[in-house]
Amino acid sequence: MESYLSKRLQSLAESQTLAMNQKTKDLQAKGFDIVNLTAGEPDFFTPDHIKAAAKQAVDANYSFYTPVDGYADLRKAIVDKLKRENGLDYKPEQITVSNGAKHSLANAIMSIVDDGDEVIIPAPYWVSYSELVKLAGGKSVIVKTTIEGGFKMTAAQLENAITPKTKMLILCSPSNPTGSVYSKAELAALAEVVGRHDRIFVVSDEIYEHINFVGGHESIAQFAGIKDRVVLINGVSKAYAMTGYRIGYLAAPLWLVKACSKLQGQFTSNPSSIAQRAAVAALTQDNTPTKEMTVAFRRRRDLVISWLNDMPGVRCNVPEGAFYVFPDVSSFFGKSDGSVTVNSDMDMCLYLLDKALVSGVPGGAFGEPTCIRLSYATSDANLEKAMKSMKEALAKLK
Repeated sequence: MESYLSKRLQSLAESQTLAMNQKTKDLQAKGFDIVNLTAGEPDFFTPDHIKAAAKQAVDANYSFYTPVDGYADLRKAIVDKLKRENGLDYKPEQITVSNGAKHSLANAIMSIVDDGDEVIIPAPYWVSYSELVKLAGGKSVIVKTTIEGGFKMTAAQLENAITPKTKMLILCSPSNPTGSVYSKAELAALAEVVGRHDRIFVVSDEIYEHINFVGGHESIAQFAGIKDRVVLINGVSKAYAMTGYRIGYLAAPLWLVKACSKLQGQFTSNPSSIAQRAAVAALTQDNTPTKEMTVAFRRRRDLVISWLNDMPGVRCNVPEGAFYVFPDVSSFFGKSDGSVTVNSDMDMCLYLLDKALVSGVPGGAFGEPTCIRLSYATSDANLEKAMKSMKEALAKLK
């Protein structure tokens, strides 16, 4: 019966991050003591003041439809946040609140990209970018970056990738899967290129903004020459440990926000009323828990990098944000422990799952098959255990 599925759906790849996470959970349910390093979410609980706001919203009967693009006070809280933390000026009508940042990305891409339009995506990239472009009928133009260059695209690479069909650049900083963070100077150079091509829009995914180990966050929306062609994507999932609440948002020119709201009105209508009330609390009240989580993530990063640097054959840059490492494990391809030969990134993930009871995600899902992605959004004890097992398993590959 699968032949009856639309060609659109048949062309879509399954999310490898979700697939590996589910495979891990299935094995854990069978009693296997696996350290799950696939998860793209904080392991912390939602702060109490945010949970209290959600409970209060239930008691106050926030159980009805909201405006499609979100409650007015939530959009105002987002505007205030963008001004306070990022120095960016928007109006509430330039904000659309959606069911997670992924939904905001889909809204933006579907509203801008037409059949045959080209979208430039630096690799490694988050798994859903290219698939969303595909759904919109566009073509992903992948620009390969290097571990030596911090997995960041240069202005020259961007210029070389542009053609008359280029419609969009998708940028993610801090990055999933590499943890790379673009500096203001690097963003300025990219913005200068975009500024010379007035048909190109920038979708800037800034969901990991607060998990930043190198200072204040920089947004490409700060450059006045291109601001009216930037779609800023953010949300509350990562910074406030609210992944399940599903609240994301975009800030963009008014005409585009209206288009995204029109699209959202047909697909999903408004995001959860209760989650929106919790998001207001997240954006307007005490930010201390977010800072404490970032301190913990930096400590965990240092722990994991220390272990990886002590594993012969593993190459890894030092992530500057988010909660992932993206080590190059290609030196092990073609090697065997005597029973299993590792020939690819997927082989490596399956080998580590079987031999080390550690789960990760193949780098090919992010456009770089020489690497694997490991999340350090778990406890120090789990990370110590995982790294020790991983080192022992890799040492057996000859």
